[in-house]
Amino acid sequence: LMYTDVAAAVGASLFASLAEIPHLKRVRFHTRFPIGIPERIDPPFLSLLQNLPKEKVIILHINHPRELDRDVKRALHSLLTLGIPLLNQAVLLRGVNDDEETLLSLSEELLSAGVIPYYLHLLDRVKGTAHFAVSEERGRELIAFLRENGSGFGVPRLVKEEAGKGSKTFLA
Repeated sequence: LMYTDVAAAVGASLFASLAEIPHLKRVRFHTRFPIGIPERIDPPFLSLLQNLPKEKVIILHINHPRELDRDVKRALHSLLTLGIPLLNQAVLLRGVNDDEETLLSLSEELLSAGVIPYYLHLLDRVKGTAHFAVSEERGRELIAFLRENGSGFGVPRLVKEEAGKGSKTFLA
């Protein structure tokens, strides 16, 4: 069997198990899959998603507008045609997307692709990533800029993770 055949069989088995859980209302996928390998959003994968009899939500992880090329947009459109809501959570990264125009462009590109900007995360404090950290104050300034210059539904919520908390902390 080819890898794709094995993956499809495993996915079908997993989805069949999820379909049997009566209290499970929706399945939320957090992924960069359509960005990293857009060609794998193919008819067999779409069929697998379509046959899952639960609500589905896909939360993407797109940090820069250049990630939204033609192939990615085509893959996202395929997901949208199934009626699956697409949301994005970006990570605020120094030197990557921590300026007004990049974030505004990201929001506009997401909206044009049918993706709602959902969260803008401050970077988790993980060893080796401090050089990407952006201050909370700067994050708030960027969100204020987006509110003044973008579409209201194109402004993500500024959030951060805090150890020991059961959910994200909303900052702006």
